[in-house]
Amino acid sequence: MKDLTEGSVTKHLLHMSAFMAVSMVVQTLYLLADLFWVGHLGKEAIAAVGVAGNLTMIVLALTQMLGVGTTALISQAAGRKDQTHAELVFNQSCMMSILIALALGFVGFLSMNAYANSLSADTTTAALARSYLLWFLPAMLLQFPLVSMSSALRATGIVQAPVIFQVISVVLNMVLAPFLIFGIGPWPKLGVTGAALATFISILVADLLVVWYFEKKYRYLRFRFPLFKPQIKIWSAMLRIGVPAGAEFVLLFFYILIVYFIIRNFGPAAQAGFGVGARVMQALFLPVVALSFAVSPVVGQNFGGRQADRVRHSIKSGLLLAAGVMLVLAVFTEIFPRTMIRFFSKDAAVIQFGSDYLRIVAFNFVAAGIVFTSSSMFQGLGNTVPPLLSSASRLVLFALPALLLSQKPGFDIKIVWYLSVGSQLLQAGINLLLLRRELQRKLRFEDGTDFIPASATAS
Repeated sequence: MKDLTEGSVTKHLLHMSAFMAVSMVVQTLYLLADLFWVGHLGKEAIAAVGVAGNLTMIVLALTQMLGVGTTALISQAAGRKDQTHAELVFNQSCMMSILIALALGFVGFLSMNAYANSLSADTTTAALARSYLLWFLPAMLLQFPLVSMSSALRATGIVQAPVIFQVISVVLNMVLAPFLIFGIGPWPKLGVTGAALATFISILVADLLVVWYFEKKYRYLRFRFPLFKPQIKIWSAMLRIGVPAGAEFVLLFFYILIVYFIIRNFGPAAQAGFGVGARVMQALFLPVVALSFAVSPVVGQNFGGRQADRVRHSIKSGLLLAAGVMLVLAVFTEIFPRTMIRFFSKDAAVIQFGSDYLRIVAFNFVAAGIVFTSSSMFQGLGNTVPPLLSSASRLVLFALPALLLSQKPGFDIKIVWYLSVGSQLLQAGINLLLLRRELQRKLRFEDGTDFIPASATAS
């Protein structure tokens, strides 16, 4: 366990972010490599992977719920030097991860066909999406125990080991994907199914490596199966913090569904262009995601330890770092949008749609960085409702105008991207105002008022 309540706050952020960034860079390479190989199968395959990949928003929502609740409660307990409670929360989180995965798997396999048919531009794309989901859905289910364990480690300041395991997993995926997609050597030629199978194998290996680490190398938190029995107070405390954070990803899922609904009338080239552009943007956002992962436990431990000045310092440093990184990436994207899309597809229509998308949404990169980082700060403080409210306002301001305008004759898809930029800028402003209010309410330790962190209420 690493004590984040002592030493330089900025140094802690940079140290943890650096290790997380390594994982994110490798993850970026995987995303781009996977898209590169699938791109050789045609625009329908790219569109199919994009349609199926939208389910990751639901998985991200649920894993975010689980991970945020786990990180917040364990980091606050660690800040109070309460190892017993931290270990209880860890085991409860593991049990919750297993039950959520089983429930999602049951619903996912029942609705797989209807989902693929409803969002695909044609029957070919729908068939490929179904083939991809056969192994991609099980791969996503394995994410739940992985997120539970990794979040517990991050909450106690441990990032090096899970990053190493993540790198091993991603490299394995990158190596397996072309062999399984194209049937190189003795391997079967599975097409898009091969890409999903490679993902499943790699995540399974990551799960096994993290379990091994807990059993052989880590002592602060241990698996104790008697503590797996569900305890309502612990689950309530985790869900109170985690559900609003997870709901943000549900809203993002609906945002993407609306976009796909609007652009499907433009054909598979438009879906492929948006899919490639979204993947590229996702890759570009990984540095600020790494920073947000570091911010939450740093804020959480110092909040649990009642160190108001260190909490404020963490927030100021995190926001400045996020804005600086995203400004650089925005300039890069404005200069080279076609180059980034062309690397994955040679289709002229796909390149045009994708580059138009990237060029416009680059204007909201700084705002997106602020949203990501400030949302993680709310997680460390144990109140994730405010960023959920700002996310909901963004969806309303985007969805209604976009759907109405898409019905107009001569509708230009660029209008959707401009609406997205405007709503993101507004969301960043709302997040900052709500964060300032939250700090004024919660960082009043010197007043002598009773202070009970969220994790302590579940004891």
